[in-house]
Amino acid sequence: MTARSHWRGHPIVRQNGEWVYEDTGVPTAEMPNRRCGHCRLPNLDEDHDPCLGTLPGVANACCGHGERSESFIQFESGVTVRGFEVDVQ
Repeated sequence: MTARSHWRGHPIVRQNGEWVYEDTGVPTAEMPNRRCGHCRLPNLDEDHDPCLGTLPGVANACCGHGERSESFIQFESGVTVRGFEVDVQ
């Protein structure tokens, strides 16, 4: 059985002890900033999600790239909200 997951909206699989993109076989470590597999936009210069951009009062955030359970917001105050706790309209 092959271990499967997602990285920034792309299906990945575990092969020979490393995670690779399922569609290309390229290790994720060699291509960490690939375009979002969900919205297809490239990351911004600051490595921010293109669909979120730079958010005031936010230290770090991820849209989940099509996997809502993977989304999170880390506020500058130290509070973190993850996955289904985020109310997206």
